[in-house]
Amino acid sequence: MEVRARLKFARLGPRKARLVADLIRGKRSEEALNILSFTKKAAAKIVLKLLKSAVANATQKKNIDVDRLFIKKITVDQGPTMKRYQPRALGRATMIRKRTSHITIILDEA
Repeated sequence: MEVRARLKFARLGPRKARLVADLIRGKRSEEALNILSFTKKAAAKIVLKLLKSAVANATQKKNIDVDRLFIKKITVDQGPTMKRYQPRALGRATMIRKRTSHITIILDEA
């Protein structure tokens, strides 16, 4: 039985988050927790918190064995981009794009 956790509008670029998502795709949940806790990327903290949330969602369902969970699917999609402007020389302005991500984790029993 599938369990899902979703984080929307994470203030993190999707390309950076996909690097971390690729590390844990298809792994068991315990192994993925270990990998994320020792990964030195900002996205690892966010994905670790989301994975813990998905495991907690699984504990709420009575017929799921938490020890047998694995990451069936993890996707990182692009969210809306916040546009800001920074003043530059000669009265010009440069656009700064603050990108966001939508991260989804689906766990399943092995």
